[in-house]
Amino acid sequence: MDDKENTGGQKKVDMDWKEKAEKEKQSLKEEGKFIPSEPDFKFFATTLALQASIALGHMANPETQAVKKDPAQAKFIIDTLGMLQEKTKGNLTEDEAKLLENLLYELRLAYLSPGQGEEK
Repeated sequence: MDDKENTGGQKKVDMDWKEKAEKEKQSLKEEGKFIPSEPDFKFFATTLALQASIALGHMANPETQAVKKDPAQAKFIIDTLGMLQEKTKGNLTEDEAKLLENLLYELRLAYLSPGQGEEK
């Protein structure tokens, strides 16, 4: 398959997916059900930061209601946010870049604070 065919197929899949997603949204709206907002970078970054906070033991896991430290998981998520910062450098709005910088600062500080390396 050449690039032209591949690109055309990709566009069709993207358009089909968008149409299906829009129909599902309309159906949820008509039924009066929750319609999730459009995803954006800030939501994505803060969701990762929330997961890191849970792994640091700062809050209960919403599924289990238990507070449990998992330093390895926290480090992985913090490192993932750091990688995201590097890979998106120059492509974020000023607000997005500042949010990511602040999240990383707070999470790294929390990770390095005394007692964070211990399992709870």
